[in-house]
Amino acid sequence: MSLAVVGLGAMGAGMATRLLQSGFPLTVHNRTAAKAEPLIQAGAVWAAQPQDAAGDNDVVLLSLADEQAVEETLFERMLPALKPGTVVVDTTTTSAAYAAAAAERLAAHGVRRVELCLIGNPAMAAQGKLRLFAAGDQRDVAEIEHVLTAIGGELRYLGPPGMACTMKLAFNLLLGVQTVGLAEAVALGVRAGLDRTMLINAITGSAFCSPALAFRAAFMRDGSYEPAAFRARLMAKDLHLAASDADAGGLSLPVCSRAAERLDEAVAAGRGDEDSAVVVETALAAR
Repeated sequence: MSLAVVGLGAMGAGMATRLLQSGFPLTVHNRTAAKAEPLIQAGAVWAAQPQDAAGDNDVVLLSLADEQAVEETLFERMLPALKPGTVVVDTTTTSAAYAAAAAERLAAHGVRRVELCLIGNPAMAAQGKLRLFAAGDQRDVAEIEHVLTAIGGELRYLGPPGMACTMKLAFNLLLGVQTVGLAEAVALGVRAGLDRTMLINAITGSAFCSPALAFRAAFMRDGSYEPAAFRARLMAKDLHLAASDADAGGLSLPVCSRAAERLDEAVAAGRGDEDSAVVVETALAAR
């Protein structure tokens, strides 16, 4: 089974690395060609355009930033080149409604769509240790299970299109709120005169800290937010999506919405491409 990975950000590159190591023939594309160089050196085939990656591959995995990127890359450029029966594995976090509509649009062209929620970080992606939650036609998920289990140690089927995106938004809501909460706790202590490193070490050594929070805390302790594991602008985007999806269902998420606004402040300060932990800096600067 031949594969293509389109989008070689931190997670996309990690998954592509793992798929190569697992022995799959792999074609790769990224808007910035330099990011593909390590994969090409490892044996991947370079596609200069996203439609070139579509071609004759059986499975095309997308790791894109947002709905606009999916529109431009998948629907405007790749779709005419996708052969009927191709399985598009979309790991992009979108609204549930957009995910469901995307599945219908692809099906009209004979293209199948598996929606994938990824839980983990880039290092886990490269090691094949992601947790995976899939949505779409269960038969399509089963057909490519050997591909999915190459990048994830756990695979669960959730149901129809939209369910994996909802799962991802639920996870990212929790992560985003915790990240903003940690930033505000650090800002409170540092403004009062506590040593930043001591405070963060005390928090990460307590029962209040989760592994995910400890990961963000390391960025805050060092005051260095690149390379980003989860960019601030993308976390803000996901929290806004969660709040919007909830609102459409008659549910209010005020804590999520306020956390999104905090992340918006980091983006407005020109730090949107740094790790979301950078929100501690804008929290400290706030009056």
